[in-house]
Amino acid sequence: MGYAGDVSPREAWDMLAREKNAVLIDVRSRAEWTFVGVASLASLGKAPLYVSWQNYTTSSDGRAQMVPNPHFAAAVASAVEKDAPAIFLCRSGGRSKSAAIAMTTNGFTRAYNLAGGFEGDRDADGHRGQSGGWKAAGLAWTQE
Repeated sequence: MGYAGDVSPREAWDMLAREKNAVLIDVRSRAEWTFVGVASLASLGKAPLYVSWQNYTTSSDGRAQMVPNPHFAAAVASAVEKDAPAIFLCRSGGRSKSAAIAMTTNGFTRAYNLAGGFEGDRDADGHRGQSGGWKAAGLAWTQE
């Protein structure tokens, strides 16, 4: 598998509550944090770590594109203990799974992917936030 595995939003919350050094690492973009919302860990006396897995840039032909953040691993490693539970979160679970695998390769022993991410899968109407993920699980979150 290449990482510690997937955890549900509720399992992630319980791990964050139970283990003092557990960290939620939100790997989405700044725009997602600002406009979509972020997980709130205030009741646990914690805050997520925000490190984008990819950053928006403009291609030579003027189109927006996502490129890997070359500083991702160093930023996470400087803020999180390698043996601490590190729970990676993105929109729906794809980028966070890649981040968990990358950090396992970098020596992290408990790198988890939060299955369903922050917004979960699309529903029948094509909308996220209602089926799976942090928000649909009823966990605390805030929005600017």
